[in-house]
Amino acid sequence: MSIDFPTLAERIVTAMLDPLTAHYAGAHVADDELMDFSASTVADQVATLRDASHALSEVDGEELEAEEQVDHAMLSAIVDARLFALTEIAEHEWNPLLHNPGPLLDVLISRDFAPPEERLVHLVNRLAALPDALATARAVLIDCPQLHVRTAIDQFAGVADLIRGRVDELAAAVPSARDRVEATRSGALAALTEFDTWLRARAEIPGRSPRLGRRHWEAKLWHTLDTPLTAAELDRRAWSNLSQSADQLREVAARIVGGKPSDDAVRQALAAAADRRPDPADVVAAARADFVEATSFVEQFELVTTLPDEPCRIAEMPEYERGVAAAYCDAPGPMERPGLPTLLAISPPPAHWSAERIASFYREYNNDMLRNLIVHEGMPGHYLQLAHARRFGGATPVRAVFTSGTFVEGWAVYAERLLAEHGFGGPQVRLQQLKMQLRSTLNTILDQAVHCDGLAESEAIALLTTHGFQEEGEAVGKWQRALLTSTQLSTYFVGYTEMSDIAAARPADTDLRGWHDEMLAHGSPSPRHLRDLLTRGVPG
Repeated sequence: MSIDFPTLAERIVTAMLDPLTAHYAGAHVADDELMDFSASTVADQVATLRDASHALSEVDGEELEAEEQVDHAMLSAIVDARLFALTEIAEHEWNPLLHNPGPLLDVLISRDFAPPEERLVHLVNRLAALPDALATARAVLIDCPQLHVRTAIDQFAGVADLIRGRVDELAAAVPSARDRVEATRSGALAALTEFDTWLRARAEIPGRSPRLGRRHWEAKLWHTLDTPLTAAELDRRAWSNLSQSADQLREVAARIVGGKPSDDAVRQALAAAADRRPDPADVVAAARADFVEATSFVEQFELVTTLPDEPCRIAEMPEYERGVAAAYCDAPGPMERPGLPTLLAISPPPAHWSAERIASFYREYNNDMLRNLIVHEGMPGHYLQLAHARRFGGATPVRAVFTSGTFVEGWAVYAERLLAEHGFGGPQVRLQQLKMQLRSTLNTILDQAVHCDGLAESEAIALLTTHGFQEEGEAVGKWQRALLTSTQLSTYFVGYTEMSDIAAARPADTDLRGWHDEMLAHGSPSPRHLRDLLTRGVPG
């Protein structure tokens, strides 16, 4: 073979390390920069990606070792997906949320990857770059959907609050830099004020539809899932699973409240659970206790190897991230130095919600649902899976930088079922896990119906509250999330079914913990690649 694939992969991955990709990978090669979506930079990226796609097509995958074959297939798919995103979807031209600098500022404050003096230099440089980045955003953003603009107004207000307040956490450690910090902070805040005014003017303009349409959605789905499933087959499987999961939910509800399995039994059981809900002021403390409980449970039943040397910090979600999901897991990237904590962020309801909607939110995220959420985001879900993934060392940097969302979300949904079926939290948590199973299945149905079939908001709310037994506040939030994102909601159900199939293929001579450890030992490839590696017996 004339082409050395590891060298080629290193070159391509390095070229793809924009500031956000580098941040999530833990590679500190662009810590002074913000994302650049200017027309000239995007054109350069497109040219680079086309060259990379051509070079990868010249590699004979059959001549590679099994792990390198996976890296080659993953990298080829990622390059093509980025090309599609930049040239076909061009979301940077209409979605202001892509221009949010919050994560790139916050990581320099929150993550102790270097001494405060060094991180403050990077932070000041990013603050200095913010006015130009927002000027670029104003230049390239056209015809923005109103929902995206309204969400961006809230998130960028959170960025301003971060700059006003949390910058001082880092600046306090370097008093000699105070004058430069204040100068760049003042310029950044002025630019944010100008951008807020610009956004608010656009909030009054109807803008484009946030729906992608079937042609773009199906193409993006193919790139997102990395699975041979068609959209039609995916929809059919989702409706079938919805029926099966609902039957299981009725059975569990009947065990809790007595009587026969029915929708009324489900509503009674969920109503009782809704009365056991956290106080907003105590939700973070409750999540921390749930994490400890889940860790002990996983160890007691030997479900998967826990990693006590991987710290985890549970905190309130920053304001600049709110408005899309109720929680997220932000893990240090595989290229990051060891010992840095994973952040599990829990979102309170948006401040502008009415008291009634806030109460509805906490009826949905009651004590039992919160325990299940911590299983998904934390133990043994995202936190543990990503900690295992960081220990994979391949011949190329592909799986140190890129992950399959289908794998990551699939494992987390599977982890929910794994613990609930072993008795974690009793039938009350099993009830919430099955409700979440309905939710992940409905995510898939909603994703396609919203972007391809013109589903109306009232129809979406009815679908989620009737078939998914969701609270009105959660259903409204999911409707907005479906419009704010596209295809990501489908990763949960597809990933869950594929990861469940892999788990069920456990060899007779392998115990449960050993098999789960092996599933997590190859980084975060798409499930189809994981299945191939395990079938071949490739050690992690």
